Amino acid sequence: MSSSPASRPLDGFRVLELGQLLAGPFTTSILAYYGAEVIKIEPPGTGDPIRTWRVMKDGVSLWWHSLGRNKKCITVNLREERGRQIVRELAAKSDILVENFRPGAMEKWGLGPEELRRTHPELIYARISGYGQTGPYSSRTGFASVCEGVGGLRYVNGFPGQAPVRPNLSLGDTLAAVHSVIGILLACVHRMKAKGNTGQVIDTAIYEAVFNMMEGVVPEYSGKGVVREPSGSTLTGIVPTNTYRCKDGKFVIIGGNGDSIYKRLMNAMGRPDLADDPRMANNAGRVVHEKELDAAITAWTGTLTADELLEILEKVGVPAGPIYSVVDMMNDEHFKARGLFETVKVNGEDLKVPAMVPFLSDTPGRTEWPGPAIGAHNDEVFGQLLGYPAADIASLKSAGVI
Repeated sequence: MSSSPASRPLDGFRVLELGQLLAGPFTTSILAYYGAEVIKIEPPGTGDPIRTWRVMKDGVSLWWHSLGRNKKCITVNLREERGRQIVRELAAKSDILVENFRPGAMEKWGLGPEELRRTHPELIYARISGYGQTGPYSSRTGFASVCEGVGGLRYVNGFPGQAPVRPNLSLGDTLAAVHSVIGILLACVHRMKAKGNTGQVIDTAIYEAVFNMMEGVVPEYSGKGVVREPSGSTLTGIVPTNTYRCKDGKFVIIGGNGDSIYKRLMNAMGRPDLADDPRMANNAGRVVHEKELDAAITAWTGTLTADELLEILEKVGVPAGPIYSVVDMMNDEHFKARGLFETVKVNGEDLKVPAMVPFLSDTPGRTEWPGPAIGAHNDEVFGQLLGYPAADIASLKSAGVI
């Protein structure tokens, strides 16, 4: 946990978070890391389901301690009109609101952007959903797994003729969160550029965040009717770049696709014939002979351990690297030197959580506390920010509103 006194770029911004699980909460985790005061609203009693997902310790998900970091957690029952009035009061004191309910839910509760921005036009209202706020799919349930398929990622990810592969991550949610942060920061810049500029609504769809990563697939199809297909561990049209097995059973990634890099790779392999082969002089030729080249590289990597191979390629300047698990990452000196792990205290014990990037030289982000208990900041937010008397807070609690 950092004790750095440095200011952070979002110091002074207040963010109200509504929603649960990953896309919305990860958006606000990033904002909180860089200084925003994030007030997270959860349903009384149960809280965000992420608190009980995956690996648990002492009854709480270890993931939660990272995802909920730096947030002030309060409980509000949105099914009660008094609870919704609390949200209106908090929104009126906030710069940014982030929600990731199904489109129409916030309007049903009287908490949509038109209503809240009617009295608070400076409010930046960020919405995250599976398919966006408009269009024929907008009402569909938008799980990241499904949206990764619609957005094109699953189609190109895998081996030809086999079922598409899912990365063992909620990648669509994370990509949507990053895009939402970009939209929020752009809206902040616009609002600050000139007096009188207001906030605006940011509409982030998970499938569109995935689609935004699809590089050249649209112009390739539009211009020449080419459909990019799954290609296993290779990258279509760029050769050689692949994953190769070594003598010790470990895999390494080799990117030898630059013309000069290719020559260095072949010479390191003891294959000057391939290095000087005019058929392989440029990428277009190497694409034609991809199978021949991959067979030669595979034969070579099978004679060396991963460490031996990587040492050789490092010396000759060929991009190559291992495939790391979390164990490898946490033991790697470069990860440590770059400050990619931060330590927080949970129930008196140290817990490592990942630092967030990018690193800023003058206003770095930091983790100040891990994800707190449900309703941990009720008294602070209701009593100090909204000015409720202690008796009123107790009454709201007994009524199930908070």
